[in-house]
Amino acid sequence: MSNVPDSAPREPKPALVFDDPLDQQSSDDTDRGWGERPSGDSAADLKRFLDEKPPHHV
Repeated sequence: MSNVPDSAPREPKPALVFDDPLDQQSSDDTDRGWGERPSGDSAADLKRFLDEKPPHHV
């Protein structure tokens, strides 16, 4: 076993952030994504409905 230090540079450790998470706006604080229907055809809607339906509802 050798005591020679590695010559490869190490990545710096991530810094700790002590910001207040309640000061930041979350995605729930906006109206985006609430009730908008994506534009698409009815065949795509049916496929999505069938894909997301639980197996006991088939």
